[in-house]
Amino acid sequence: MQPIVFIHGIRVSATMWDPVIAHLDRPAKAIDLPGHGTRVGELFSMDAATSTVAEAIDSLGGSAVVVGLSLGGYVGIATAERFPDKVAGLVAMGCTSSSQAMLGVYRFVARLAARNPSRANRISEYGFRHLLPGPTGAAIVAGGLWCEAMPQVVDAVAEHDQLAALAAYPGRVWLVNGTRDPFRADERAFLRACRDGRLILIPGRGHLGVLATPASLARLIDDLCSQLDFRSPAALSF
Repeated sequence: MQPIVFIHGIRVSATMWDPVIAHLDRPAKAIDLPGHGTRVGELFSMDAATSTVAEAIDSLGGSAVVVGLSLGGYVGIATAERFPDKVAGLVAMGCTSSSQAMLGVYRFVARLAARNPSRANRISEYGFRHLLPGPTGAAIVAGGLWCEAMPQVVDAVAEHDQLAALAAYPGRVWLVNGTRDPFRADERAFLRACRDGRLILIPGRGHLGVLATPASLARLIDDLCSQLDFRSPAALSF
């Protein structure tokens, strides 16, 4: 049974995955990336982030399925490129946009947030709790919010060639997007870049909305991992 390493999104922490992990029966570990959660104060870089993921995989036996959302998906792609022998399969969620047109906007917002991180964190907490009320939103903010890391993160993601990374990775890749997620803009290009890729769309969900029903998301992830457990080319059905 393949274990799972979960990677969080920008400015949040490993706790965002707690509701999903609670519904899984297989070994799983959610990590904090540099500059976030228990690793606040560490500089974020793609090398540091992927090394963190690799260490978590090693702690689970040296091979794992990597699951990431948003920033976590981009880091997962980079990890699969750098450590292909450790990544048994990749579930990359909400991370199929490479828009250079929006890069300036992302950088502006990141730098604005980092100038007053306390205020930006309060605004972010309100947004998360409003968008995902109840346990899911509470889990996202439980590990703290870290807007001061945002400029480093945006620069690191912008400087990494995700399409080349996907093309270099020989394993199975599932690209998972909510149908209302603006980050799915280039999903077809990302899919074409994969050697062994699948695209899964979750109807009616936005960028973070895929987390709204943790039990359903856990079932989906477990089903995907099961395909690797049994080395089966089973078709997906939804």
